[in-house]
Amino acid sequence: MLYLIIILAAVALDIFSKYLAVVHLLPIDTLPIIENVFHLTYVENTGAAFSMLAGKRLVLIVFTSVFLLLLTVYLIHSVRKNKKFRLSNLAVSLIIAGGSANLIDRIRLGYVVDMFDFRLINFAVFNVADIFVTAGTLLFLLCIFFFEKDLLK
Repeated sequence: MLYLIIILAAVALDIFSKYLAVVHLLPIDTLPIIENVFHLTYVENTGAAFSMLAGKRLVLIVFTSVFLLLLTVYLIHSVRKNKKFRLSNLAVSLIIAGGSANLIDRIRLGYVVDMFDFRLINFAVFNVADIFVTAGTLLFLLCIFFFEKDLLK
């Protein structure tokens, strides 16, 4: 139940941040927080990370749905097997939340709303859901190699 609450809260946070981006950034395009370093910029991304597979909406929806289904099955199995709190389950919950939030956009709108724009390093514009996926992936890798070495057994 804890992991479901985490997933739902993270999805809600992402949806709220995208709502704020649509309301406040769409009309002005970009808002410099630190000029030429970090901006809040409204972007409609039809691709995946770094705009890969741009315009391949159906492929992205199917791939993401299958991946989320597999992660959900893994999480359910892991929770049943290990009744205690595990960092790896938190990590998977964050990945599921971020993937689900972006999938909702992709199905509903045909694109994903992005807004965080690090111009200093010319990085791709991203959103809260992307942060959850990245943080969850890094945390899961840390669990595999350092904290919960029994994950791959």
